[in-house]
Amino acid sequence: MRLDKFLKVSRLIKRRTLAKEIADQGRILVNGNTAKASTTIAVGDELQIQFGQKIVTLEINELKEAVKKEEAAQLYTTKKEEYKQ
Repeated sequence: MRLDKFLKVSRLIKRRTLAKEIADQGRILVNGNTAKASTTIAVGDELQIQFGQKIVTLEINELKEAVKKEEAAQLYTTKKEEYKQ
């Protein structure tokens, strides 16, 4: 599955176009490497996303094309949240 689609389906980022912009700015890492919106992700991959001053590290548990709002959080596990200084 593409990175931008996963971010939208999991509701980490509201819109796919916004996910693409954030990836193009180099604010998303997949397994330690800078990722583009078209990067293919798999179960077990580690994502690191920078939201302003906050950096969130996640592990992907599941990939689905569509999920209900209540089930979206089951697609990933938050490993760490830290604030940049």
